[in-house]
Amino acid sequence: MEQFAQQIFLAVVDGDQESTVEYVQAALDANVDANTILQEGLILAMNEVGRLFEEGEYFVPEMLISARAMKSGLELIKPLLVGSDVKPTGKVALGTVKGDLHDIGKNLVGIMLEGAGFDIYDLGTDVSPEQFIEAIKTDDVDLIGLSALLTTTMPMMETTIQAINNTGLRNQVKIIIGGAPITQEYADRIGADGFAPDASQATKLAVELIG
Repeated sequence: MEQFAQQIFLAVVDGDQESTVEYVQAALDANVDANTILQEGLILAMNEVGRLFEEGEYFVPEMLISARAMKSGLELIKPLLVGSDVKPTGKVALGTVKGDLHDIGKNLVGIMLEGAGFDIYDLGTDVSPEQFIEAIKTDDVDLIGLSALLTTTMPMMETTIQAINNTGLRNQVKIIIGGAPITQEYADRIGADGFAPDASQATKLAVELIG
């Protein structure tokens, strides 16, 4: 597996979608376990991409290209992971809060979390507090990620957390928030469990909270 893991790792870090698919398929053809491909190839590669991003060597475009390559590899092994006893790291519902239609940041967080082994429920944009509550009730999620890019929609984060509190579900779920105008101070004030300034930090935070 070592040879395949190294090939998959480098292909994902380089953002080479075609090679990622080719090497993942080659590993599967050689009867390498799907979970091993996930852990030692894809997840390690996305960890490295996150590190490069934090050190200023990669930027959002590079992250997106690597994430796309990782997703292509993940699609090949997903059916096998579902059929095995591999438990996801956790279940996460992501959404941009009501009144806000920005989704690039949220989408990138979703891809990075998926790369770290989480099950992702993307609720989209303009998501009402009721939709987040429904996700906790029906999808049994462990973590909620609230995104906002506008200062005018920031208060909807507090409204959403308050609504979750009012239903008595708050102790069942961790809540993290993010977006350009958001700060740790704001997260503390509205009762979120954490704040992340970017997708890489959001992934680390999610792992710390529920991984």
